[in-house]
Order: sequence, then C-alpha cells, then structure tokens
Amino acid sequence: MGREDQPVPEERDFPAIEAAGERTMLEGMLDWYRAGVVVKVAGLSGEAAKQRLVPSVSTLIGMVKHLAGVEDAWFHDRFAGRLEPEVWAGVDFTADPDWDFTSAWDDTLADVVALYEVACARSRAAAEGKPLDAMARNSSRPFNLRWAYVHLIEETARHLGHMDILRELADGTTGE
Repeated sequence: MGREDQPVPEERDFPAIEAAGERTMLEGMLDWYRAGVVVKVAGLSGEAAKQRLVPSVSTLIGMVKHLAGVEDAWFHDRFAGRLEPEVWAGVDFTADPDWDFTSAWDDTLADVVALYEVACARSRAAAEGKPLDAMARNSSRPFNLRWAYVHLIEETARHLGHMDILRELADGTTGE
C-alpha cells in the first residue's frame, strides 16, 4: 500500500512463461527484473536519486550503476571473455570498493539508466546462441550460462528490493 498522497503503480505482468522452456523462463524472468530496475527510478528527480537515506553509500542512482557493472562483469567479462567496457576499464575497486555507487553521484540519472540498458543489451548479446551449459571463458571460478542467469536473477531481484525501500524513503512511492 502506498501513502495516501502517492499513487500506487499497477503491478507489471509477469513474462509469459507458463509453457516456456528453461532458457525462455530464465531470460524472461531476468528481463522482468531488469525492467523493474528502470521502472523503480522512473519519474524520480536526479536529486532524489542521489539522496543518501541509509548509513551506507547506497542510493537509487548508485544501485542502478552497480547493477550495470554486475551485468557487464558476469555476462560480458567473465562469461564471454570480452574486454571490460570503457566505463569500468581502469577502475580500482580495491582502492574504492564502492566506486560504482560513489561515482554515480557525479552522473545524471538518465545517463546511468542508459548505461544500465546498454549493459543489459551487452549481456543479452554475450549469451545469444550459447547453450545453457556453455562455460565461462574468463573466470577463476567455473560457471556455466545457466548459473549466470540464476545469479543475475538473484542479484537483480535482491537489489530491486533495496531500491523499493530507497524509493519509498525518497518520495513515498511504493509498489512497482
């Protein structure tokens, strides 16, 4: 339930997965959560997206940038073995483990959403045509494409839950 002064958005329909095969189900659910990330920040001002409402560096804009990095790390870099996209190249996460969150304070919300959407497109391209049992090409820890889908569903859903709370704290908007 939303606050009385805030409309509650209608629920988004789940993807049509009732009779879907495993891959269609995995891709459909991940894309559903990906779309939820974009919906969660829709209509939000850049100032509200950058508000620190919890003691950590977590912000809505930072969460979206973090998820862009997660997409690129797991599908583009580790699974496909491709070079890091320019935005991540040279970032020293050892020196600043929260770089994806803190650097987002200098970005616009529109730019970070675009970064996320491009990262998701790279992920789809990295997985396209590959069997679910295909193994990662650039990882010290072996995993296959199926595992990458399940992990990204979990990671995106978990952070989307964090975004639910941050959005409610930012402007009272609840729901999808």
